[in-house]
Amino acid sequence: MDLNSESVKKILSRYKFRDVAIEELQKVTRVYPDMKLLVGSYTFSNSSQRDLLKLVGNIPVTYNAHYPRFQGRSYNLPILLWLLDSFPFTPPICLMRPTANMVIREGKHVNAQGRIFLPALHNWDHPKSSVTVLLDEMIAKFEEEPPLSMKPAGDGKDPNDLLAFMTHLNVTEGGNRPEQSVNKVSVIGGGDLGMAAVLSILAKGSVDKLVFIDIPESSTKGGTMDLEIFNLPQVEVSNDLSASAGSRVVVVTANAWSEEQSYVSVVQTNVDLYRRIIPSLARVSPTAVLLIASQPVDIMTHVAWRQSCLPPTQVIGVGCNLESERLSYVLNIALLANSTGKQAWVIGELSDNKVAVWGSAGENKQQVLFPVSSSTKPLMDRAFDLLKGKGQRSWSVGLSIADITYSVLTDQKKTHSITTLAQGWGGIGSEVFLSLPCVLGANGSTRLAGVALSPEDDAKLRESVTSLSNFLQQLRI
Repeated sequence: MDLNSESVKKILSRYKFRDVAIEELQKVTRVYPDMKLLVGSYTFSNSSQRDLLKLVGNIPVTYNAHYPRFQGRSYNLPILLWLLDSFPFTPPICLMRPTANMVIREGKHVNAQGRIFLPALHNWDHPKSSVTVLLDEMIAKFEEEPPLSMKPAGDGKDPNDLLAFMTHLNVTEGGNRPEQSVNKVSVIGGGDLGMAAVLSILAKGSVDKLVFIDIPESSTKGGTMDLEIFNLPQVEVSNDLSASAGSRVVVVTANAWSEEQSYVSVVQTNVDLYRRIIPSLARVSPTAVLLIASQPVDIMTHVAWRQSCLPPTQVIGVGCNLESERLSYVLNIALLANSTGKQAWVIGELSDNKVAVWGSAGENKQQVLFPVSSSTKPLMDRAFDLLKGKGQRSWSVGLSIADITYSVLTDQKKTHSITTLAQGWGGIGSEVFLSLPCVLGANGSTRLAGVALSPEDDAKLRESVTSLSNFLQQLRI
């Protein structure tokens, strides 16, 4: 394995944990000296590409009782491991490399596109996890269930003759095959909110496949049995996070409320739950938009961003989308009795400190924000009074989730007030997540430009920033 070639050094310099990655690759060389380290362009499910390092080679598999004809003999299976730029803290993307004479045998550990799914990948936790341990498990699992077979030739040959062919297989560089892009959405977490999200997304009609994954550790369980009984079209029910692979949107509704007395301890149980699921979700759907609906949404969206290692444009929360839509409806219909063309946005923390701003379409049809003036403040206050007591019931939040999901799947470029990284917006210096108007599309979110708020509203926003910053320091993320 050549770590000193110019092409490898150039790509490796872009890795977030370069020195740790080098140490891990050196360990691979010692145990699997024939593995080659190459540079290539990985194609994600949405056709976007990224230059990455990849390990290419063969793993020796010995067949015993399962294949008596080849008992005690070792055969080579061609594999490819793509290393993301956060390696080794995120696991490799593992693929089979079938030659022209091979076909993939879809099974428990390999899908139809050759993507490999193993417990070692699902539970990846560096430094406990490593590539060498992963390859050892891969060998053990493939001895039980071969991932490749010979293409049928119609001449009566035994498909197991592929094993003899693979004995003499040499390493050749091969690319991956991008999976066909489909509008796949995964909802993580059962209960009323999970079910409401599933049914609302289906009602929008923009999804090709929806995976509903219940989490045993979550306090919001239930609903999966009913979906299995009534067998809704396009819905797959699972308890395996790897079933979410290739999603364009991953919605997380799971909560793990404990019986702890302090609020910090209660939220910490949610953080601990996220630590077990978020890295896996990001790993199997690295280009997905992660939509957080767990509470408290401002904190949990921040936690998901930190744990996923995804760009902030790909990690958003439901935030004040519901409140913003309700506020605009009340203003334009109930109070003004007509549509003014103005949109009201609720921004800030999802608490009593949230404030409102106006928005209207600019020259390029993108929303331009401006503050609530003294002349329009009574109208805004009246609208807020009318919305008191509405609350966030499961079905209403589910509709809001579907609204956001639809904008991503159909690349609407529609503006929503969602939870996003607020650092740099309106002079905010802290690394916090707040609800802000963002344009949503297939590649995630883009914040609208900041706006100067009134002293009263600005003070509320600053208070939320300080409160969230202090609270995050008390959590073990």
